[in-house]
Amino acid sequence: MSMLAGAALLASTLLGTGPAHAADVPAEFGTDWHDPVTAAPPVPKPAGASCEVTVARAQFRDFTPYRGAYTPPGDCGDRWSKVVLRLDGKVKGRQYDRLGYLHVGGVEIFRTSTPQPSPDGIEWSVEKDVTRYSDTFRHAQDVEMLIGNVVDDTYTGVLDVTVTLTFYRGRPDGTSPDRVLTLGGDSTLTTPRNSERILAGVYATGSGGGCEEYWYLSVPDPAPYSCKAGRGPYREVQISVDGRLAGIATPFPTVWTGGWSNPFLWYVTPGPRAFDIKPITYDLTPFAGILNDGRPHRVEVSVVGVPEGQTGWSTPVNVLVWQDEHRARVTGKLTAHRAGELTDSSAYTPGAEHRVDTEGAHRLTVAGYVDTSHGRVTTTVSRSLAHASVHRWTDGETTDGLNATWTDDESVTSDGRTTRTHRTYTMDGTTTLGAGDRLRTVLTLGDRATTVASHGARRTAWSRLDDSYTGDATYTANVPRDQRHAVGATSERYRQYGSRGCYDRTLTTAQGVLTEDHRRC
Repeated sequence: MSMLAGAALLASTLLGTGPAHAADVPAEFGTDWHDPVTAAPPVPKPAGASCEVTVARAQFRDFTPYRGAYTPPGDCGDRWSKVVLRLDGKVKGRQYDRLGYLHVGGVEIFRTSTPQPSPDGIEWSVEKDVTRYSDTFRHAQDVEMLIGNVVDDTYTGVLDVTVTLTFYRGRPDGTSPDRVLTLGGDSTLTTPRNSERILAGVYATGSGGGCEEYWYLSVPDPAPYSCKAGRGPYREVQISVDGRLAGIATPFPTVWTGGWSNPFLWYVTPGPRAFDIKPITYDLTPFAGILNDGRPHRVEVSVVGVPEGQTGWSTPVNVLVWQDEHRARVTGKLTAHRAGELTDSSAYTPGAEHRVDTEGAHRLTVAGYVDTSHGRVTTTVSRSLAHASVHRWTDGETTDGLNATWTDDESVTSDGRTTRTHRTYTMDGTTTLGAGDRLRTVLTLGDRATTVASHGARRTAWSRLDDSYTGDATYTANVPRDQRHAVGATSERYRQYGSRGCYDRTLTTAQGVLTEDHRRC
C-alpha cells in the first residue's frame, strides 16, 4: 500500500508503541487506505512437513469462469491431518464488491465476497480450514472458480486472485467424512448403502444486486419502500428429502462491503463472514434409513419469504457421509417428525416515520435410527428459529433504520452424546441523508454462538464466540470521489473462549488507517 503514514502508523502499533494519536490520522479518506484485515483468528496449522498446490490463478474481468485442473500433492500422500485453503487477492481502481465461489470436482469448497479497492490498490487474503473435503482432494479433479465482475471505463478494478491448498502430513483426526457428494442435475442424491452419518452443507447467500441482497430490509407490499418482498423480511432456509421437511435454519445476515449505502464502513474491516461465507449445516442422519436404499432421492433447498418467481438466492449443496466400514448395508428408520407451525408476521404502520414490525418463528424435530456394526444408534435433531425486527424510515428514505435479532437454536443427540448450539445474529443501524447530501451510517453487527457438548450429565467440551462490529462513517453523496470528504471509524472485536483455549483480538480504524490491533489472550 502507498499510504506511507498509514504504514508507519501500523508498524508502530504492531510493535507496541501504542495506538495512533488523532493528529496522525488523515482528515479524510484519500486515494489509498490500509489493506483489508479482519479480527478473526488464522487457521491453526500443525507442525511438520506440508505440500502446497495452486488450485486457481485468475484475473476476473467479467462473468467468465476460470477453469483448470487439480492434481493431488504427490509428496504428501493421500491422508492429511489438515488442509488449509488460502486466497490472495489484489485490485486497484474503482469497483463494486463481488461474490465468488470455488468448485473442485463439482464440490463447492469456498464462497467469498471481495473488498472495494482504493485507486492506488489493495491486497487481501482469506484462509479457511477445508479438511472436511479431503475425500475430494484425493483424486484429480476439474476446477471452476468465478468472481463475477464488470470492467469498463468507470469500473476499472480487475480482481487478480490466487488460491492455494496446503496439505499437512499426519494422521487424520477421524472427524472428516468418508465421502463428499453433490446433488445431481435433477436435485437427486444417492448415498452409499452403508452410510451411518449424513450432513448437508448449504452455502446460502442472498445476492445479485436485487432486493434479496438486503433481504433483512425488505418490507411487505403495502409499505412505501424501495425494496418490497411479499410478506416482509423473514427468511428461512429449508432442506427437504423426498418432499418432507428435513431441516430448517436462519440465514446469516451478511453485509457485503458496499452495504448500508456506505462503502467507507468496510474499506479496512469487513463485516462478519463477508470474506469467508460459512455453509449452513443440517444433520440428515435421521433420514439415513430412507436414503440408504440404493435409489436416488430428491433433496431440495428452498428459502421461505422470497416472493414467488423472484430470484436472488444461491443455495449449492454438499453432502458429507460417514460410512460403516464393517457393513455393506446399514438399515434404519425415521421414527419421529414434528414440524411446528411457521409464524411470519409483518405489520406496517404508516406515518411521518413509517414502521414495519416483524416477528417469525419455527420449530422442527426429527429422529431416526440406524443399525450399525457397533449397534443401533438413534439420532434426534431439534431446531428452533426466531426473528424480531423493527424497521423505520421517512419519506424518500432520507432516514432508514433497522434493529433486528435472529436466533437459531439446535440440539443433536446421538449415541448418548448431545451437542447444543445457540446462535444469535444482531443488526442495529441507521442511515441518514442530511443537508448538503451528507450521508451518515451508524451500524453495529453481532455474530454470536455458544456450543456445549455433553455425554450423559457430563460436559465434555464448550465454546463461546462473539464477533462484534461497530462503524460510523459519513461522506458527501452524488459527487466525484475527490469531493466526498469522507470520515469514518470502525471497530471489530472477535472473542472465542472455551475448553480449547482463548482468542481475543480488537481492530480499530479511523479514516482508512488501522489505529489499534490489540490481543488480550
